[in-house]
Amino acid sequence: MPYKEFDRSRLVLLPLIQRVHDVNISIIKNFNDNVEMIENEKFDLLAEAIIKAKLKKATTLMMYGAHVIRTGNGLYMIEMMKRGLITHFATNGAGAIHDFELAMIGATCESVAKYISEGQFGLWEETGIFNEAVNQGYALGLGFGEAVGKYIWEHDFPFKEKSVLAMGYKLGVPCTVHIGIGNDITNELPNCDGAAIGATSYKDFLIYTESITNLENGIFLNFGSAVAGPEVYLKALAMARNVANQENRKITNFTTAVFDLIPIESEDFTEIPPKTDPRYYFRPWKTILSRTVADGGKSYYISGDHGITVPNIVKRAIGLYEKNENI
Repeated sequence: MPYKEFDRSRLVLLPLIQRVHDVNISIIKNFNDNVEMIENEKFDLLAEAIIKAKLKKATTLMMYGAHVIRTGNGLYMIEMMKRGLITHFATNGAGAIHDFELAMIGATCESVAKYISEGQFGLWEETGIFNEAVNQGYALGLGFGEAVGKYIWEHDFPFKEKSVLAMGYKLGVPCTVHIGIGNDITNELPNCDGAAIGATSYKDFLIYTESITNLENGIFLNFGSAVAGPEVYLKALAMARNVANQENRKITNFTTAVFDLIPIESEDFTEIPPKTDPRYYFRPWKTILSRTVADGGKSYYISGDHGITVPNIVKRAIGLYEKNENI
């Protein structure tokens, strides 16, 4: 059936200079800045788990939503990358777009309320360069995250050294992007190629799954990704365990942690709330904190602003790392 499609050539794009930005480069915190240190034993236990994972050469994977970038944590994440304390970063499309725009123009984040009323939300000329990066990466057989990081680095964006994706490309640390078509502003633009974003993001899923095959004795951290985080992890773990079972290996002894804004009045996540309880539908609980660690893992939940929780775990992990001469 030849259904009618929207004609993107009819769209009017405006230059980014005309967009009002809610976030600029000043939001990015320097690693040596003083931060509010929270008294919470869970941070110390997770820092120890990160160091143990490094000693055992196991995967330490951090999945994060866009808010983690918007609250200025890029340089903290890069410091973990440099020391090998996080071996894989993963995000959604919005996390990648904010990272890209901050590196390119030192600003990001528009008012949805303002621009959706004007019919201009997401429709900006320079943001389309993001699609060009993905399209070029597709032609080279790269994954989505590597394609975007490569473009930022090789085109010498002014703030490239504050970009998680660019530094991942520079340092050879996998940074994968897990997109949903139609979820992101870049999908609106005329130069968006569905085949390119589908192929590059699927390659990233396979790179991510390969990291999960080494999760035994490792750690999985999920910061503020309530859907993509648990769902991508769940499918990757199923695939990794399938192969491990054939090789008489187990992927059961690892640590997971969820960092989110939602307060949960519970310390026992082994029991999933009943379907009559709205918390049942909070995927990070039932997937990351309960079901996937039921065979021998540990899990932790920490509620708080990512602008505070990310520096807290990073400061503790790096402090412990610098005290351990055996690493």
